[in-house]
Amino acid sequence: MDTIVICSGGLDSVSLAHKVAGEGTLRGLLSFDYGQRHVKEVAYAAACANRLGVPHKVVDISGVGAALGGSALTDDVDVPDGHYAEETMKITIVPNRNAIMLAIAFGMAAAEKAEAVAAAVHGGDHFIYPDCRPGFVEAFQAMQDQALEGVADVQLYTPFLTGSKADIVAEGARWNTPFAETWSCYKGGDVHCGRCGTCVERREAFHLAGVPDPTAYADETFWKAATGVA
Repeated sequence: MDTIVICSGGLDSVSLAHKVAGEGTLRGLLSFDYGQRHVKEVAYAAACANRLGVPHKVVDISGVGAALGGSALTDDVDVPDGHYAEETMKITIVPNRNAIMLAIAFGMAAAEKAEAVAAAVHGGDHFIYPDCRPGFVEAFQAMQDQALEGVADVQLYTPFLTGSKADIVAEGARWNTPFAETWSCYKGGDVHCGRCGTCVERREAFHLAGVPDPTAYADETFWKAATGVA
């Protein structure tokens, strides 16, 4: 399928872009500025598109993001440290974020006559983010089938949906994803903080996958305490 990949510039979506490119179906990358705390990861998405030789579009929905206040990702709220499984991480939820982005991506795919939109949602997101769960993906596809009936047939491609972050690292390595050229940290410093939920999950994923982690972290050991690794 001729596929548009939603790419934030993070490990998951860049790995997905390399996978789709390796499968020979990559049409382009789509990123969003939704008013997040920092947009430095978008530069990593741009670099990915350049590396793979495909177009990269950035859609500014920061006005929409401003209306979805209260999240540590969009407001002046401290990003908590720890593992995603902790209750405190719910402050990183941006309500309906994936639904909004996917709706725009499907409209763009229909306009450009692409056959699929790919998103890197995965099993590790299910605990905290409802719009990353299988039920949401199924319902969204059903809604788009109705919304685009007679206009376009666009499929939602989510190959990581039931896998773990470690599975993504393993798959990314299979497709030669340059992991050092991805950005995950929510705090947006000069290097990954090593303490926020996405840094902890990232470091743990490399450990579980048995793949060397090329990432520089300000705190190299916090992930062990957060995940219970000896």
